[in-house]
Amino acid sequence: MVVPSPAAKAAGLCRDLHGQLPEKVDGLERTDPGPTSELTAGWGDPAIILRCGVERPPKMIDTTYAGKNSVDVNGVAWLLQKHDDGSYTFTTGARLAYVEVTLPAERAGGGLSPLTDFAAPIKKTIPKGIA
Repeated sequence: MVVPSPAAKAAGLCRDLHGQLPEKVDGLERTDPGPTSELTAGWGDPAIILRCGVERPPKMIDTTYAGKNSVDVNGVAWLLQKHDDGSYTFTTGARLAYVEVTLPAERAGGGLSPLTDFAAPIKKTIPKGIA
């Protein structure tokens, strides 16, 4: 897995988020992937992966795409991208650091439920704004 390399401000916010992440997501135990980093976390096997400090997805600035493929989960806005292999990537919008969550195809059947576990920690540590 690729560890993001955000600017210092976003990296600080991501470290704050890392300290607030839950031990379980969607009932799955935390199993952080390698290499160990405060910018990444994982739950389960196959893992739900969180990466903080990623680049803004190009599709986020495509208002036609983003308008049809965005969701709000407990006060956190996400851009949804479905991949050909059945997996999904969700990226936060309107926050001072971009947080990306990838659901493998095997975990995609539960819908948006994993995102509910991330809402409170993100709202607490990553302020609203434009990264």
